[in-house]
Amino acid sequence: MCQLLGLSASGPVAADFSLGGFLQRGGCTDHHSDGWGLGWYQGRQCQVLADELPAAHSPLARSVLAGSLRSASLIAHVRKATQGRIRLSNCHPFRRNLWERDWLFAHNGHLRQLNHHGEGPYFACGDTDSEPAFCALLNGLFRRFGAVEPGSAALAQAVGEISAVLSAHGPFNFLMSNGELLFARCSTELHYVERAWPFGRAHLVDTGAVIDFALHNHRHDRVAVVATRPLTSDEPWQRLAPGELQVFVRGRRVAEWAQYSDEPVHVGVPPAIASAPCAHMVPAGA
Repeated sequence: MCQLLGLSASGPVAADFSLGGFLQRGGCTDHHSDGWGLGWYQGRQCQVLADELPAAHSPLARSVLAGSLRSASLIAHVRKATQGRIRLSNCHPFRRNLWERDWLFAHNGHLRQLNHHGEGPYFACGDTDSEPAFCALLNGLFRRFGAVEPGSAALAQAVGEISAVLSAHGPFNFLMSNGELLFARCSTELHYVERAWPFGRAHLVDTGAVIDFALHNHRHDRVAVVATRPLTSDEPWQRLAPGELQVFVRGRRVAEWAQYSDEPVHVGVPPAIASAPCAHMVPAGA
């Protein structure tokens, strides 16, 4: 299937270390060679780049890494196609606009017989199973809350409940963000690590590169990284349980919703955030 990468930080941070390792999984250290994509936020809007080429051999990917991209929130994806052709419109992350915010979504899994996206304004443009699932999530949120953006706790619970229904179609690991909240939902495999003061050193699994985060961060900085499989060999990565949804804000894990529990668990969710009908992917190089 595919692999996912998400980042949530207290402020814009350089993403080239984590991205540099992750993108090697697109055709070099792993077999996810059917395209890749990256979306990152600047306020409520985001930019999306995508390419049909394997990430490890993509000139566009190399230019992104050379450009020292900085963001407080991003989602990246390397694709191993299970449904849908190898073409730009099928590359994740997908983008839509809800509550005047851009939303990004990337999926790892295989959803069977999901040939609809529910009643609402959002619809799929490509032929993957992932994009209809994203549209079904947003349509579900729109039906539940209408034009009024809910608070973070209500939003997290709604995302958990809707995604639990969609997971009946098959493995549904995903990352979704509105630029403020990063949702990480595990079905089979997903990990996260939180980086904070005092920062240490880390070694990338895929390239062997080493970084001392203490040289690049300040005392009050926080960064949370989510990935299908750990990117580094010497950090305390935590594995999510099947059915678990974690929510991150500004580099901090703030809420969780578990499909297997009777009630959602909310931990210190700050007051509100969230994101109106369609906008789609920016073509490669735009």
